[in-house]
Amino acid sequence: MNKTPSEAVALVKELIPLVKNDEVDVVFCVPAIDIIPCIEAAKGTNINIGAENMYFEEKGAYTGEISPEMLTDAGVSYVIIGHSERREYFAETDETVNKKVLKAFEHGLTPIICCGETLTQREQNVTIDFIRQQIKIAFLNVSAENAKKAVIAYEPIWAIGTGKVATSDQAEEVCKAIRDCIKEIYDEATADAIRIQYGGSVSAASAPELFAKEDIDGGLVGGASLKADFGQIVNYK
Repeated sequence: MNKTPSEAVALVKELIPLVKNDEVDVVFCVPAIDIIPCIEAAKGTNINIGAENMYFEEKGAYTGEISPEMLTDAGVSYVIIGHSERREYFAETDETVNKKVLKAFEHGLTPIICCGETLTQREQNVTIDFIRQQIKIAFLNVSAENAKKAVIAYEPIWAIGTGKVATSDQAEEVCKAIRDCIKEIYDEATADAIRIQYGGSVSAASAPELFAKEDIDGGLVGGASLKADFGQIVNYK
């Protein structure tokens, strides 16, 4: 919940020359009120605009929600689903995440499906079991063809907005476990095709080491996306 429409447009314009990179897919997921002005500001650039959330019905008496049809009509191509803050503060569950994932695919949207553990879960050594459960329920009834198009973002809850970053080895361990889980659900081809990202205080300093890992295909960037440093992450070396 950052940036008014005018502030968001100003940030997009600032970042346009900084994130030019034909080898990287760049997506800005913005608050719903910022979507249309940001789409206008990003026209003709390599920047895609995504949403931060979506409801799992097309329309109806769901005051305050945003439907998939509203997003696609506005020109949105990606939507974040199941972010840990949505789960923690707004009572989203694995089951509602699954409903949203299915509805996103139904409308041609690419879901960025979030998963991640708390500090207590990590300390009790249940991280992999917990995340496997999140992934298995999120992909319930999702075809292999659609699963290949999905993005999974591993974001340890203890690292979001805290400045703490999982070590590259910790992040790789979980991202590999996610890929192995997708392989179990579907097959090796699907597991190879799916994009798995790391999120959780990603910075220009931590990006190169994280993204060098075999099973980390990019980042779901939080606070660092609100400033020019984001360009360094997109063009990491």
